[in-house]
Amino acid sequence: MTQDIQFQIECLATELTEMLMNEYGWDIRQALDELYSSTTFARLNDPECGLYYQGSVYIFQFLKSEIETGKIA
Repeated sequence: MTQDIQFQIECLATELTEMLMNEYGWDIRQALDELYSSTTFARLNDPECGLYYQGSVYIFQFLKSEIETGKIA
């Protein structure tokens, strides 16, 4: 994975963490735990998947669905 891709993923992780905190009222620790243990984040970290090219709002819809239903839409 290139440094550019890693940087992009880290920026998205920051935005997704903030979105989780706002959506669910979680503290940063709980938001990070949920994000890092999710299938969505695993896919985000897979350069072959290409999810890191998408915007945080788009990715958040997958993450939210996974949290609320246990499945990725």
